[in-house]
Amino acid sequence: MQFLVVCSKVFLGLTLTTLLLACANTTRSGAVGVDRSQFLMVPASQVDRISAASYSEQNQKAKEKNILITSGPAYDRLKTISTRLIAQTGVFRDDTQQWNWQLVLINAPILNATCAPGGKITFYTGLIEQLNLTDDEIAAIMGHEIAHALREHGRERLSQAMAQSAVANIAMAVAGPYGSAVSAANQAAQYVLVLPNSRQNESEADAIGLELAARAGYNPKASISVWQKMNKATEGKGTFEFLSTHPSGDTRIEQLTELMPAVEPLYLASQTPRKSNTAIQKIKQQ
Repeated sequence: MQFLVVCSKVFLGLTLTTLLLACANTTRSGAVGVDRSQFLMVPASQVDRISAASYSEQNQKAKEKNILITSGPAYDRLKTISTRLIAQTGVFRDDTQQWNWQLVLINAPILNATCAPGGKITFYTGLIEQLNLTDDEIAAIMGHEIAHALREHGRERLSQAMAQSAVANIAMAVAGPYGSAVSAANQAAQYVLVLPNSRQNESEADAIGLELAARAGYNPKASISVWQKMNKATEGKGTFEFLSTHPSGDTRIEQLTELMPAVEPLYLASQTPRKSNTAIQKIKQQ
């Protein structure tokens, strides 16, 4: 309910000024060459508030079920990987060291991982354990999810939806009574946090995630082994949650393979002794 209240206030506060058309590229292109102008009509601050409220509610529910993990060996493993990845995000945009990065591990047999807008990372034990992921493979998945946040794909989806006549009800609900605003908030959250990314967005996240992992010292070839494991895990067993929003298959592996020449030199360079980096932001524990 807290999430709905926050979202309602957010959308009730929308004005004509905040709905003005805006096109921008949220990241630099990096070695992988991601360069696309994005339609971003909704202010980032409002999307971040939606994300923070949803993340808080998710973690509170997990805590009540005693499945929220914020310490211990499994969590520390993820924290080490995330810290190294986050330290490389400045390659793509300058503001990420000021983000309120957070990380939680949820003990549930779910094959999924996410990074919500603003740097809110969630991993499930099911993904790590059922696929027996190595550190390099975890970095590949986490880098991919972080890339979605860097590119603000959730904000982009919501902006596109609000610009389409099919989602005109959102605008009408915002102008309506409180109950309608709650409905609008629910719809907005679906676009920001739930609905699948486009193939274009997935390709961008693959590319940027690959570069983040390589720069952080993780073998970029693990991105290929991850998807091979995913494909094998789903044979005859339907579609896992992670794959339901992440297209898989030979085409994806081919695209990752094509990017290897651009990132392998970065990986090799990362293997030299690391200097201490005081700019690395610590993950906030819940």
